[in-house]
Amino acid sequence: MSGQRSQQWYAGGDRNAYIHRAWMRRGLPGHAFDGRPHVAIANTASALTPCNAHLDEVARSVENGIWEAGGVPLNLPVVSLGETQVRPTAMLWRNMAAMATEEMLRANPIDGVVLLGGCDKTIPALLMAAASVDLPAVVVPGGPMLTGTFRGHPLGCGTDVWRLSEEVRAGTLTQREFTASESSMIRSRGHCNTMGTASTMGLLAEALGMSLPGIAGTPAPDSRLLELSHATGRLAVGMIAEGRRPSEVMTRASFLNAIVTLAAIGGSTNAVVHLLAIAGRLGVDLSLDDFDRTGSGVPLLVDLLPAGRHLMDDLYRAGGLLAVLREVRDLLDPEAVTVDGTPLTAHLGDARIFDEEVIRPRDRPLLHDAGIAVLRGNLAPHGAVIKPAAASPELLRHRGRALVFDSVEDARARLNDPDLDVDETSVLVLRGCGPRGYPGMPEVANLPLPPKLLARGVRDMVRVCDGRMSGTAYGTVVLHVSPEAAAGGPLGLVRTGDPIVLDVEARRLDVDLPAGELATRSPATAAVEAFANPSRGWERLYVDHVMQADTGADLDFLLGSSGHQVARESH
Repeated sequence: MSGQRSQQWYAGGDRNAYIHRAWMRRGLPGHAFDGRPHVAIANTASALTPCNAHLDEVARSVENGIWEAGGVPLNLPVVSLGETQVRPTAMLWRNMAAMATEEMLRANPIDGVVLLGGCDKTIPALLMAAASVDLPAVVVPGGPMLTGTFRGHPLGCGTDVWRLSEEVRAGTLTQREFTASESSMIRSRGHCNTMGTASTMGLLAEALGMSLPGIAGTPAPDSRLLELSHATGRLAVGMIAEGRRPSEVMTRASFLNAIVTLAAIGGSTNAVVHLLAIAGRLGVDLSLDDFDRTGSGVPLLVDLLPAGRHLMDDLYRAGGLLAVLREVRDLLDPEAVTVDGTPLTAHLGDARIFDEEVIRPRDRPLLHDAGIAVLRGNLAPHGAVIKPAAASPELLRHRGRALVFDSVEDARARLNDPDLDVDETSVLVLRGCGPRGYPGMPEVANLPLPPKLLARGVRDMVRVCDGRMSGTAYGTVVLHVSPEAAAGGPLGLVRTGDPIVLDVEARRLDVDLPAGELATRSPATAAVEAFANPSRGWERLYVDHVMQADTGADLDFLLGSSGHQVARESH
């Protein structure tokens, strides 16, 4: 193993090698520097990222596996983003977390890395970093929490927050009861137990080939997660010996497999921007239209909230991701490999469904066509997305009068007004929430419904926004409208009263106005004044360089595969 990259730091008898070894000799034996692979454990554990707080324990199992395989494990804390904690939105710092992790992997004497993530943005950021550095890398997803119950009923993280909060606003649940449900919602360590972004990205990391097959979806408190983490540590050492890198695993075929998986599991719309961003780092040709082309016709097989009834520990009990993929095996590319060097499809032979209410057989799906739908039209020239599995079927073709909100603050100020001019046919339009506008593209697109309509029993309306929504949310919500209003997109020109036409089957989103009418309009002053305009720091850099949602909302100077060679260059 004398060719290890870490030997560029440690080999030889000169002063620099002496310094590098000596400063690491704080318990490491002398033979730790004899050419053994040094494996970083990029660890997003943090008390302020509650869903990742258990990853220090996971890291110890990874360390044991690395030692056992003859490597040297090195814990490397990296930027951690707690979806529920950081303001204004964790998405503002996904690219920063990816960039910081990339630079630490590039700068340090390591030969490979194990990536520990869980909460929404941590796995995407880690994969973006690994893609850019292109050292051997493997993901350990932190896993979902166990299901909690309230008044005898299971609670889904996020999804039931939205549901219960709307019941409070509708007057059918007391504030006291709502507050009492808090301690029931979060039963154990781990990330959200619905098919939100955290669950989706943990599963998609495996579908991409970037984790040990069979690990995704293992509940965080389950001892099998530690067993598989140990095995991942061993695998990382083997990957280094074989020189297997992310660019060899995450090919276009792997991304198309991930899109099939996204549809079959009913995954979060946030996966669209994350997969596009990861592909962009690798220079893989992946576009928004690939999600529609490849996801179209894929059946929804996983009956999980928010699109279904069950929760993540039910999915694991029912057979897990591999059982789902076995049902759609004919749609997967058999050439796409995993981190162990074998095709993803080679791991599906022993997979079985053990509960057909949770994982539906191919011939009995929840939906026959569950892919993310990509919409275009004069309101979204570069595209927008909607998740039909989480929408109301009767609203997937709809025409209604726009009710426009120029910012999140504007919506909060007016939505509860009993005199608001709105009915159940209205289309709620929220702008100024894209990557530049907010900044960070917050999860606000699933606007709460006006109380006057909730009181009448209305529980869904068409909503259109240039921002995102939580993967745990539901409703007929058009997201990621591109270009966003702050980038000069036509959403900034819509006025209250304009007729909005949504036709998901035709893949259209339009404002029905005479030809040329939008060109005569100027952006609303109130909207422009609400756009983000930071003067310094990361926010300034972000606003100046962030791209639009249809390409993954990464920074423009981080695209492409040119950075890969840096990992191979001499120190």
